[in-house]
Amino acid sequence: MTETEPPLLPVQRRESVLAELRARGTLRVADVARALGVSAVTVRRDIAQLADEGAIERVHGGIRLPRGGGAVAVPEDAAAPGDPDEADLPPVGMVVPSLDYYWPQIIRGARDAAPAAGVRIVLRGSSYDDVDDLRRQTLWLLETVGIQGLLIAPPTAGEAAAELIGWLAALPVPVTFVERSATVGPFHEHVESVTTDHSFGAGLAVRHLALEGHRRIGFLASSTSPHTQAVRRGWRETAEQIGVELDGTPDVLTPDYRTPSWNARLDEFLDACIASGTRALLVHSDREAISLVGRCQERGIRVPQDLAVVAYDDEVAGLADPALTAIRPAKLSLGQTAVELLAKRMQGDPDRPMHRIQISPRLVIRDSSV
Repeated sequence: MTETEPPLLPVQRRESVLAELRARGTLRVADVARALGVSAVTVRRDIAQLADEGAIERVHGGIRLPRGGGAVAVPEDAAAPGDPDEADLPPVGMVVPSLDYYWPQIIRGARDAAPAAGVRIVLRGSSYDDVDDLRRQTLWLLETVGIQGLLIAPPTAGEAAAELIGWLAALPVPVTFVERSATVGPFHEHVESVTTDHSFGAGLAVRHLALEGHRRIGFLASSTSPHTQAVRRGWRETAEQIGVELDGTPDVLTPDYRTPSWNARLDEFLDACIASGTRALLVHSDREAISLVGRCQERGIRVPQDLAVVAYDDEVAGLADPALTAIRPAKLSLGQTAVELLAKRMQGDPDRPMHRIQISPRLVIRDSSV
């Protein structure tokens, strides 16, 4: 509509919407508002009347012709940030333990999927084990923002963590754990969760190295990572299943790679690899793996000729020299799935069963293992 054209009457606007739907099959509220030169509030009134008449169906953030007309829903994640209808979506809190490693892609996946799921994300960063801060952040989101659902990655070990998990499970809004799983109550009922199958990922690394001819595969991981236990379990179980030698094979949990004792522990570990004839390693995470490869180069240990290395996380493994083979969790899919799961829970179906979803990572083969 040009500036010289008179505004459309309500019936004309609705006829224009139906004509465009027949041509395109789907529309977003923001698109309709821009095309007609009216506010989103006006468009919603027209849509409400058309829906009451049965002429259209409303979906999250958009409209379509009634089923049977060949139309499909418009994914709202195609909307530009700040679309006039996005701010009206119900808020969902997302509290993550890190904003600079591992979690940014999960956050991005959640944000990208949120509009199509009919929600908007309100992000807060915390830490891996600060129970009091997690509780404070959650209360602020509930009381100040008025969130209608919560995505959160709480600690799961220890009495304080158990109390926090029980408190989270009893909140008046639906809660979905992301990269964490837990049970609550006397019957150990599961909290809804979306996690990576880290044990399976570690198994991929072991099988890859075994196919490269390695019969002794060591393990090095940070003791501070909440995923280390599952990664180590997958390494050991897969090694046992396929007959990889474990007796005498280095299996070490280290302090944080930034601690003063890191280099000494790394040298001890490499000495143990040489002494045991271990020529392949699974290292969690990328930071530890890159540091280890650097120390190997300083000591004249060639990667992969003398020692093959697979990293776990694939945040920056491909940037190393040599580029590191890595296990890559599907972080974007993890965030997307968590939002979709929570949005379904927010619909309030009392008969909906509790869901626990595991997403498989994949192996990315680079120079450090072949």
